[in-house]
Amino acid sequence: MDGFPDGFLADCPGRLTVELLADKWSVVVLAGLSRGPVRHGDLIDLIGGGISRKVLTQTLRRLESHGLVSRRAYAEAPPRVEYELTPLGATLTEPIHVLTAWARTHGEAVLDAGDGHSPMAAGN
Repeated sequence: MDGFPDGFLADCPGRLTVELLADKWSVVVLAGLSRGPVRHGDLIDLIGGGISRKVLTQTLRRLESHGLVSRRAYAEAPPRVEYELTPLGATLTEPIHVLTAWARTHGEAVLDAGDGHSPMAAGN
């Protein structure tokens, strides 16, 4: 395929990055942070549910450890913490929007194929 490497080796940075982004919640969290700094609880609301506080914390920590998200704690009472995309993380905003647009356009066909309702799925 043009534009794709011949293969993703196990220790290839490209493969490791794809694995990081292929996590169930990573792209959703990155999309939620694309509008600017967000507090943990507000991010759960932006995502629209389905993610536990624990899983969100794990996802944010993983994205932070890879330089995509930053965490800022304010010395206030009660404590306030905000998360935002780093400049590196912000470079993912456009690809995520493109993927989201593709999913809106083709999502129904993907779901139908998974249920065995599409002509392609029936022919396999």
